[in-house]
Amino acid sequence: MQKKEEEFFYQIKGNKIFFEKETKEYHKTLATKLYKYILNITLWDILTVPFIWICIIPAVFLDLFVSIYQLICFKVYDIPKVKRNEYIVIDHQSLAYLNIIEKLNCVYCGYFNGLIAYIQEIGARTEQYWCPIKHARKLKSIHSRYQKFFEFGDGQEYKKKFEAMRKDYSDLRSGK
Repeated sequence: MQKKEEEFFYQIKGNKIFFEKETKEYHKTLATKLYKYILNITLWDILTVPFIWICIIPAVFLDLFVSIYQLICFKVYDIPKVKRNEYIVIDHQSLAYLNIIEKLNCVYCGYFNGLIAYIQEIGARTEQYWCPIKHARKLKSIHSRYQKFFEFGDGQEYKKKFEAMRKDYSDLRSGK
């Protein structure tokens, strides 16, 4: 990341991002004026926007319920908690080359995609605790805990090491 910060003239301090003054001024010249942006929106964009944005309602509820689930159950199971702020990263609003609509869309995508990643990690740790067995068929995408799981059909290893597996979060506890 340090190299990208230097290449694009910004610094990260805590949770804030700061661009050099000249860079920020240059970025402002790249921003599409709001009226031009609106004039170039297609009819299909306009018709589909409500379907995209309505998804925020169940997403917020899912975020709330999964966070409560983790708060209660992970404490009971002694599973390390997933840090929400490591998955939901919203920072595109600091980009001066985006107009207000683009920034709002980026905030939505940062939240929604981050939420999916956050939930996937909670699901991964839950699966390790309850059912750490790989699938027989190849998966398109695997989560962070999957490689630790028992092979499909290896009942002997499963029975022998299940209790140890469901408690093995040492890589997370050591900060790796």
